[in-house]
Amino acid sequence: MTRRLLGLIAAVAMTVGGSLAAAAPAHAATPAIEITKVYYDSPGTDNRSNSSLNAEYVKLTNRRSSTINLKNWTLRDKANHVYKFSGNFKLGKGKSVIIRTGKGKNTASTRYWGSGNYIWNNTGDTAYLRNASGKQIDKCSWSKKGKGYTNC
Repeated sequence: MTRRLLGLIAAVAMTVGGSLAAAAPAHAATPAIEITKVYYDSPGTDNRSNSSLNAEYVKLTNRRSSTINLKNWTLRDKANHVYKFSGNFKLGKGKSVIIRTGKGKNTASTRYWGSGNYIWNNTGDTAYLRNASGKQIDKCSWSKKGKGYTNC
């Protein structure tokens, strides 16, 4: 009788365990646009030259199989410095765009924040990407100075 009871308990435990595993929530879907890299500490001395500012950047990548219009999407840091995509900026499927901190001429693959100051804190910060409705699409954080960049 004891063996039969132990066998029944084991069977119930496996059934319950299997049910719990099946009921676990699915992983969140990959965002349409992901923050894939933040270069938060430009190489060399932080002297606020335009070339130094432009060596600080965020890379966004379109993970969908179609083009996405980023018009009015924003990229911001914890201190609420905000870059806003203006016009009909379309990011093709599988393509990436780099948003550089300094000044320059915008192209299909590189945008410029236009700041004369660094945006991303070397000792820790968070980059937030929001769509035109203000919904957070992705974020990327770092907590200490490391290699000067983080892959997200």
